[in-house]
Amino acid sequence: MEYRLLGRSGLKVSKLCFGCMTFGNNQWGIGGVDERLAAEMVAACFDHGLNFFDTADVYSYGESETILGKALGLRRKEAVVATKVRGRMDKGPNYVGLSRQHVLESCDASLKRLGTDHIDLYQVHSFDFETPLEETLRALDDLVRWGKVRYIGVSNFAAWQLTKALWVSDKAGLERFVSLQAYYSLVGRDLEFELVPLCLDQGLGILPWSPLAGGFLSGKYRKDAPMPEGRLKGQLGDFIPINKERGYEVIEVLEEIAKAKEASVAATALAWLIHKPGVTSVIIGARTMEQLQSNLKAAEILLSHSEMERLENASAVPLPYPQWMLAFTKADR
Repeated sequence: MEYRLLGRSGLKVSKLCFGCMTFGNNQWGIGGVDERLAAEMVAACFDHGLNFFDTADVYSYGESETILGKALGLRRKEAVVATKVRGRMDKGPNYVGLSRQHVLESCDASLKRLGTDHIDLYQVHSFDFETPLEETLRALDDLVRWGKVRYIGVSNFAAWQLTKALWVSDKAGLERFVSLQAYYSLVGRDLEFELVPLCLDQGLGILPWSPLAGGFLSGKYRKDAPMPEGRLKGQLGDFIPINKERGYEVIEVLEEIAKAKEASVAATALAWLIHKPGVTSVIIGARTMEQLQSNLKAAEILLSHSEMERLENASAVPLPYPQWMLAFTKADR
């Protein structure tokens, strides 16, 4: 397993991160992993050299954090644990968002559920339009100063929101975000337009979530075949927009490369992301040990320049800027 620095920090994390959204009650139809299976999965991750685990307080309303904490047990010190704050955890006006009150209370609650004295990476789950960024960032800075949190990250921010947050931190001398967790896959490459260049410029590590596009790139979806049971047929089936016609073309190329590598389609799709500039660690999820073992093999796959190029061409998306503008920018350099 290769370990990479998380952004400009000195923290080293494995290039695969185990996402624990499936731990706990079957929230949104994508969970259901109980304590016994979770313990086996975490042990398998450690066996493969994976040291990075990601969850959130809203996953199964705290149950995911509780199960992860129990699964880590005495091996907690070997792990880099990431969780998130923002979502509603109780009734009432102050149990949601990124206010100082909600951030501080949520952190203490997450620490208790995880059974630990610190969170390695504490991430804001999405932007809060009602709370001033200064208030949120000051609260996060205090958590770092108090030793409850080691590093802070952001999830699901637009480029302007992330830029503003970094500016506020720099201006006020507050702790800076070291990572961006966002949707990124072979059939979802919008991140490359603005957020990837921003992260490369500002030194944030990129942590792609749903790298298999909700299972679409798992290998079980085929053109002109009935849609199999799975996440895309569940409550969040339309949560990730997919151009399926274009997506099936991507799957065909993936299948060819996967066959040559003696790997699964899913592992090959994950490997593509591992090779992408700015990506620190790819978040993998699983509901079964078979899925987990298949995804873990992505760490062993090396893709050549020509194989990356084939996947890039198959999954290319329309450019958001006129061609002449890009040509002018390149010529200017």
